[in-house]
Amino acid sequence: MGKWRWENTHPFTRELWGRNWTYAHNGQLSGYKSLETGNFRPVGETDSEKAFCWLLHKLTQRYPRTPGNMMAVFKYIATLAEELRKKGVFNMLLSDGRYVMAYCSTNLFWITRRAPFGVATLLDQDVEIDFSSQTTPNDVVTVIATQPLTGNETWQKIMPGEWRLFCLGERIV
Repeated sequence: MGKWRWENTHPFTRELWGRNWTYAHNGQLSGYKSLETGNFRPVGETDSEKAFCWLLHKLTQRYPRTPGNMMAVFKYIATLAEELRKKGVFNMLLSDGRYVMAYCSTNLFWITRRAPFGVATLLDQDVEIDFSSQTTPNDVVTVIATQPLTGNETWQKIMPGEWRLFCLGERIV
């Protein structure tokens, strides 16, 4: 963890293969300072950003050019996430703008919403949200969080060591 500064604030974004990759991490890692990051240098001082730069560096080592098989890329990222999990709590979200990957170290839940959209009741506030007024009939919206956020919907748990992959809101792994 680093001091509060904008440079230490999630999410972190870097360019890889002509796409912006965005990353957020929940947890704390130990022994992360020795991670090699190559040309991806952290701007801040957090374990999260250092782990992100390490992931990107490992990806460029394995895939020097834009890979054609993104499923293989995300399977490789899952093996890298497992390495980081050995250093502490490593719940991760990673996206290239088309795909969103969720890796669970301790607690992650997800829910996909699609038309017809209904009303959801938040667990931590006395608030209801009518998603039909915020979406179109063609939208597919997936939310990933460390705990379920609503009480009147069924959230899916990702077990520790597992990962999920979503493409444009739809689960594909």
